[in-house]
Amino acid sequence: MSGAGKSQAIRCLEDLGYFCVDNLPPSLIPKFAELCAQSEKRIDRVGLVIDVREGAFLDQVFDTLVALRQEGHQAEVVFLDASDETLVRRFSESRRPHPLAPHGSVVDGIRAERQLLARIKATAGQVIDTTPFTIHEFRKLLTAAFRERDRAARTALSLVSFGYKYGLPFDADLMFDVRFLPNPQFDPALKDLSGQDPAVVAFLEAQPLTGQFLARAQDFLAFCLPLHAQEGKAYLTIAVGCTGGRHRSVYVVERLAAWIRSEGQDVTVRHRDRDRG
Repeated sequence: MSGAGKSQAIRCLEDLGYFCVDNLPPSLIPKFAELCAQSEKRIDRVGLVIDVREGAFLDQVFDTLVALRQEGHQAEVVFLDASDETLVRRFSESRRPHPLAPHGSVVDGIRAERQLLARIKATAGQVIDTTPFTIHEFRKLLTAAFRERDRAARTALSLVSFGYKYGLPFDADLMFDVRFLPNPQFDPALKDLSGQDPAVVAFLEAQPLTGQFLARAQDFLAFCLPLHAQEGKAYLTIAVGCTGGRHRSVYVVERLAAWIRSEGQDVTVRHRDRDRG
């Protein structure tokens, strides 16, 4: 149903790694599936939005589903619905006209749409009533449902080191401040090195606070990273900052990245300010 959450659903599926297309005529879907199967990257997870905008093509949906399944594809229909009152309120908040009543009553448009989509709803494998859900709750529900089908989908993790003197990273979701650790900057032999240099590593690992902080940071991440994944977080950036972004934050990022990889998850690493003078 228009206003039931199609836009949020397609964004959620995209974040889960689905190739999504909005408003593709049903008659073109078998050919589209063929092209996906033949592509070099082999696109094997696809989300298609079909709604009342299809007009005269709606009746072809059922033949299309039969054809897809006969060709060996797994095809599932998830129908999104909501109460009339909720749909009216959402159209009112967005100030958009209903596609079936561009110049008339939203209520009339909703009634006409229900009649047109009744058969599709009746044959859907899953009907989700989004009436009681916030956008966040609906996204969580849909993510959980499709993660059951795709256990490989995981939150993409990034670690970034930075210097507070150069400003905060704009894309940070979680942030650790390690300026409390002893600073190699004040040792002339270490000043021009980075947190990846063995001499700086040895200096920091000789400090009792370093090991204590890393143990607590790993415990915290072991607790919260799975929760972010359950919430449907597609990507998460963890920032670690020290004064200049050359020594302590670089070392901590490298250690945390090594630990995350040892837990079986990929992570990208970026040292934003390591090479700044």
